[in-house]
Amino acid sequence: MKNIKTLLTATIIGLSLFSFTTPNKDHEEPKQKVSSTKGYEVGDTAADFKLKNIDGKMVSLSDFKKAKGFIVVFTCNHCPYAKKYEDRIVALDKKYKEAGYPVIAINPNDPNVQPEDGFKEMITRAKEKGFTFPYLVDEGQKVYPQYGATKTPHVFILHKDGKKNIVKYIGAIDNNYDDPNDVTERYVEDAMDALISGKPVVNSKTVAIGCTIKVKK
Repeated sequence: MKNIKTLLTATIIGLSLFSFTTPNKDHEEPKQKVSSTKGYEVGDTAADFKLKNIDGKMVSLSDFKKAKGFIVVFTCNHCPYAKKYEDRIVALDKKYKEAGYPVIAINPNDPNVQPEDGFKEMITRAKEKGFTFPYLVDEGQKVYPQYGATKTPHVFILHKDGKKNIVKYIGAIDNNYDDPNDVTERYVEDAMDALISGKPVVNSKTVAIGCTIKVKK
């Protein structure tokens, strides 16, 4: 009887260990789905889009026939970080548009969650700040997940290779959102200068600092 009890105990322990070590297929599926929607990595090809600009016209990357690439910036009206960077985004467009890399700004936020980021408010903000670039609305919030944007602002530099738009940089604009006079590392400018010179982008990914994207509940 003692031997039977010992055998039963060993069997139960063995089955318990097996349940911990055997992969659970029900838990594998969500992991795969998450990884497939994590957005672009450096070196990926970015898909084109068609989004409404503040002038009411639909805009795609393919509309810019002479462009050599793009500085795509996910930004918005209300975020304090985004506001701090507005003048610097305008300066980036002014500096690199003539070199073939215009800024394309996209507001990813749902206006029902954050009313300050509504379409009419976008028009007003663009006029107040003198935006020199398209300011597009991600209606339906379909584009920002493709890119993997998580903050405002969040930058994706694209370089044209034939008909493809290759991601060359992802991250922050620089290393000091609060005061442009205290910036010591200009990530986007360094990446752009390298691309224009035909050199590899050394620091191709940084951590974007800003507000979380406001998603429809």
